[in-house]
Amino acid sequence: MVDKKYEDRGVVLDFLLQGHPSDPRPIHLREPIAQILGDTFFTLLEIVPMKGVTFNPHERVFIGKGERDKVERIKRRVSYDELTAAAKAELPVAIEELINEAPERFIEFFNRAAPLTTRFHQLELIPGIGKKLMWAIIEERKKGPFADFGDLNKRVKGLTNPKSIIAKRITMELEGTDKYRLFVRPPSRRASVEDEAP
Repeated sequence: MVDKKYEDRGVVLDFLLQGHPSDPRPIHLREPIAQILGDTFFTLLEIVPMKGVTFNPHERVFIGKGERDKVERIKRRVSYDELTAAAKAELPVAIEELINEAPERFIEFFNRAAPLTTRFHQLELIPGIGKKLMWAIIEERKKGPFADFGDLNKRVKGLTNPKSIIAKRITMELEGTDKYRLFVRPPSRRASVEDEAP
């Protein structure tokens, strides 16, 4: 996996010019926020734009250390349940975009996935992969690593649309429906994201 600690970039899921609807303060006291998905660890964050800046869904924003051009600060890490309905609707599309941009990272998972226990394998955490498909993948990769999703599809019969099932798994991890994390960084014990002053 990736060695760095923080997200450098994010995909905008929703932009709330008048702040989050659940913010109890009067509208004129709320600050605009955007809900974003980090592109490395799939971290869900709320960010505050610089004055006068607006965002569009699926826009990429730089949130890393150093000079930020549009983001004033990272406000906090949010859970899936704290996303707006619009952000939840955009999430699967954003996840698929990120998989398409770095397919080698996810093919690497199919090439390296290992047993979790004597009876349960990491591959079985992917929706739609049971024992039979798991063994088919393991047998095929013994012959040589999978080069890309096309190669995986061709060599493992019955494995349909692996990108889509990886996206489904990432969504499940964000929703918190499973204790195992393959792609999403688990929340730290601190309630908020550590953010350097811009």
